[in-house]
Amino acid sequence: MPNPHSADQQDKFKAPNAQRRVEVQRRDLPLHCPLPGASLWDSHPKVYIPIEESQDGHMLCPYCSTEYVLEPD
Repeated sequence: MPNPHSADQQDKFKAPNAQRRVEVQRRDLPLHCPLPGASLWDSHPKVYIPIEESQDGHMLCPYCSTEYVLEPD
């Protein structure tokens, strides 16, 4: 994995929370935001999203308001 603090490596990472709606599968659990592969230097602290406990399979990140949707099996 490239060093995220190196200016010449920033093109190797996705912008954090670039998507405002993210569909996830059960295999992606436990879910956390920001997602793996996002650059962390300009994002919020990692927070776990207990989407499997949601009644309707939808949850928002409390930091960035990205909507996560758990796809049915």
